[in-house]
Amino acid sequence: MSIAADAPFLVIEADVSAPFEPGHIGAGARRCIPIVGGRVSGQVAGEIIPGGADWQTIHDDGNLQIEAHYAFRTADGDIVEVISSGVRSGPPDVLARLGAGEAVDPSLYYFRTSIRFRTGAPRLAHLNWKLGIAKGARRPGGVRLEVFEVL
Repeated sequence: MSIAADAPFLVIEADVSAPFEPGHIGAGARRCIPIVGGRVSGQVAGEIIPGGADWQTIHDDGNLQIEAHYAFRTADGDIVEVISSGVRSGPPDVLARLGAGEAVDPSLYYFRTSIRFRTGAPRLAHLNWKLGIAKGARRPGGVRLEVFEVL
């Protein structure tokens, strides 16, 4: 197994709004970040449909488990569902800066997700059987994911 590391096959730039926090669940505090739009570019392009969310578990040390679920629409009107599961970790001071919404150099923290896709569009059916690994960067107002295909 290898990862096509020469270039991402997709770049996802998700716009987010203010989070809400349902509270502590024993394994950590829960936070939900609504996904309100954005863009997808690369082998498939489209606009992220508002209404998705990134559900996170924040551990006592500040590290996160991430579960995001959203969809995008291509210019042809095809819908692609995105299911992303991953982690974001780093030194406490860096995680605190990210939590405060600051722009932080992505080389200072670890942000990776596995990504699956679902679509009923015949021309995009190959996405249903593709696994991606994304390298993420938290930006003020959003997230950028460079998605690489697992070969």
